[in-house]
Amino acid sequence: MSTDSSLSTPSGPSSDSQKSRPNRRASLGRAIGSFTGAVLLILTLRWAVAEPYVIPSGSMFPTLLIHDHILVNKLAFGVRVPFTKRWLVKFAQPRRGDVVVFRSVEDDGFFMIKRVVGLPGDTVALDAEARLLINGQALDRTPLEYEVPGENSGEVANQDPYYRVTPADIGGEFKIFDFFEETLEGRKHRGMQNRGSYRWPEEPFQVPPGEVFLMGDNRDNSRDSRTWGSLPVDNLLGRASFVWLSCTQTLKTAPFLCDPVHLRWRRFFHWIH
Repeated sequence: MSTDSSLSTPSGPSSDSQKSRPNRRASLGRAIGSFTGAVLLILTLRWAVAEPYVIPSGSMFPTLLIHDHILVNKLAFGVRVPFTKRWLVKFAQPRRGDVVVFRSVEDDGFFMIKRVVGLPGDTVALDAEARLLINGQALDRTPLEYEVPGENSGEVANQDPYYRVTPADIGGEFKIFDFFEETLEGRKHRGMQNRGSYRWPEEPFQVPPGEVFLMGDNRDNSRDSRTWGSLPVDNLLGRASFVWLSCTQTLKTAPFLCDPVHLRWRRFFHWIH
């Protein structure tokens, strides 16, 4: 009785195996090409369109908190030649009130974030109460009250969940700070300063052509243009758009990643203003 047997393997390579080798090479080539294309696309998007950053310090309290993950619009002011400060094309100039990311004038490899308060030709000053004056006019400022509904919680300007902060968020009890809302060129933003600190008027500073004057919203705890002077517009990298992720603590094994147990859910996907 006969049975079915498997096909025998010839001593030489079969025509099928010869055909499969070019196919495998073609598949590998397509995979490498797709991977390279994806990497180039991501790099192009980060270079020219948008890039994520993480807030490392409290100089922009209460607008931005430590461990806020933000997206920066790199097309806000124009497109640059890659890896240079030269512009391929400029779309717009910064406006008063913009929150911007930029290269430090003290260390070109160090990125910072502040608010634009003075444009080229403006005269910027602070009075004895730390109120901001632009071209001799004090900005409208409204004090903000805070509430402490529980031992470990609290909120400032409670009508907006984005601005609800705890004492832990800002590194101190509410009672040691004064919170305010300021209007800059028709746009409102919030700020804070140390309560009862001794101050003196800042000398007026005229912003040179092609430069901007920057300040942190945490007025008494920000190293900004009051320290290192105005910033060349060419140092700007983009405008901060929105917070897409935020947390109070990061992972101990990976400090650059948020701990999912300590997320600030209320801050997700909030526009920065």
